[in-house]
Amino acid sequence: MIEPVKHWLPTILTAFAACVLPLGAQAETPAPPVSKTPAKVVVIPIRAQIAKPELFILRRGLKDAIENKVDTIVLDMETPGGELDVTFDILKALEKFPGKTVTYVNREAISAGALIAAGTDEIHFAPEGVIGAAAPVLATGVEIDETMRSKIVSYLKARVRSISEGKGYRGEVVSAMIDMDSEFKIGDTVIKKKGELLSLTAQEAMKTYGDPPLPLLGAGISKDLNALLDQLHGAGNYSVVRLEVTWSEKLAQYLTSLTPILLGLGLLALFIEFKTPGFGIFGISGAILLGIVFFGHHVAGLSGHEPVLLFALGVSLVIIDVFLFPGTMIAALTGVTMILASLVWMMLDLWPGEPVTISGNVLLRPLANVLAGAALAIAAFVLLLRFLPKGGPWGGMVLESAVSGDATPDSVENLLGQSGKAATALFPSGQVEISGKRYEAKLVMGFAEAGTPVKVTGVSEFGLIVETLS
Repeated sequence: MIEPVKHWLPTILTAFAACVLPLGAQAETPAPPVSKTPAKVVVIPIRAQIAKPELFILRRGLKDAIENKVDTIVLDMETPGGELDVTFDILKALEKFPGKTVTYVNREAISAGALIAAGTDEIHFAPEGVIGAAAPVLATGVEIDETMRSKIVSYLKARVRSISEGKGYRGEVVSAMIDMDSEFKIGDTVIKKKGELLSLTAQEAMKTYGDPPLPLLGAGISKDLNALLDQLHGAGNYSVVRLEVTWSEKLAQYLTSLTPILLGLGLLALFIEFKTPGFGIFGISGAILLGIVFFGHHVAGLSGHEPVLLFALGVSLVIIDVFLFPGTMIAALTGVTMILASLVWMMLDLWPGEPVTISGNVLLRPLANVLAGAALAIAAFVLLLRFLPKGGPWGGMVLESAVSGDATPDSVENLLGQSGKAATALFPSGQVEISGKRYEAKLVMGFAEAGTPVKVTGVSEFGLIVETLS
C-alpha cells in the first residue's frame, strides 16, 4: 500500500490547499523569467523611396549586427515603395541575419515596402499604419504591358510564397497585394475581390480568421517604436542602436556607379607618379581617387578595413622595390598582385561568420570593374606617352632630345666610370648630366636630390646605372 499512497499524495495535498485557501488568495502563475542580459536591438530606417542608400545602410547595419551578436533587427518603415532590384537585394541581405527581424509599419509600407516587410519574421503596426498595393510598375509610375506584368507578378508571388512559408496567411495576403486578377478569400469570407489590389489598415491586418483563428497579417499594434521594443523584450531589458541614412550613403550610390572611372583615373595618376621623379600632385591625386573608391564601397556595406590594409601593404612593397631594391621586381610584382587583390576584395559582398566561397557570380562585377579601370588607365597612359609634348612638367616622362640623340649603346658604354651630377631628383630614376649632356639614369639604391654628384657604374637597356659620390 505504500507505493499507491506515495503516488497520490501530491494530488491530495494540491486539492486540500485549493479548498482551504481563501478565494482569491491562490498562488498566481509566475511570470516568465526576464533575461538578466539586456537584448541588443538595432533599428534601421526604411524611409522615402527605397533606393540604394537604404540598401547600403541596411547591409552595413546587418553585418555589424552579426559581428556584435545583436538579437533583434527592427525595420522602422515609412515608404511608398521603390526600386524592385534594390528590394530583392534587401530581402537577400535580411536572410543573412541569424536573429529576429521585425518590421514596424510606422505609417505606411506600400508596394516594395510590403514585399520587404513580408521577408521579416514579424510585422507590427502603428495604430495608423497601412500596408499593401504592391503591384509592379515602371520607375516612371506607368503601368507595365500585360505580358510582362503577368511574368513579373508570377515571379513576385513565387518569391513571396518562398519567404512566407509557415507564417499563417502572409503568403496569400501579400500575393493579393501584388495580383489584382485573382480573388482572395478565407473560407466563405472574401478578403479581396477580383480586379483590385489588397491594402490593409493596422486593425484589418490584426483581424483573425480560420480555425484556429489566426491574424491576417500583423503580429501586434504598438503606439510607437519604444512600446514595440517593450513588447518584444520587456521594459528596460534592451539596448538600442538607431541607424540613420546620411549624406555618405546618398553619395556612395553615385561613387559605386562610377567605380571603373575612378579606379582608372586613380591608377593612371599612380602610373604617372612612378614614371616621374619625386612625389607630387599625381601621387596625391591617385591616392585620393582610390581612397574615394574604398570609401564608397565601405559605406555601401561591402568593404571593411582589411582591403585598405592589403592595398597599403601592396603599395609599400612597390615603393620598397623601386627605391631600395630596384631591378629585382619580386617585391614589385607581389605588391601589384596585392593591390589588384585588394581592389577586387573591397567589392565582394562577404558576410561575417560565413565561409568565403568564391564563385563566378560573386567575382563577376568586382573583376569587371577592376579590369575596366586598369584597361582605362593603361590606355590613357600610353596615349599620354605618345602625344604629350616634350619638355615642361612632362619632360620626365619622355626622353629629352639631348638624351635620345646621344644615348646609343656605343656612346653610353664610354661613360662607364665617368662622374656627373643628378640633373633631376633620382627616386631612384631620373636624369643625370655628364659633360653637359643629359641621360636617363637610375640609382642602384636609395634616392638623391638634384645636383648630387654621381658616378656611372653600369648600363641597362633603360639607361645608365649610377651611384652617389660621398
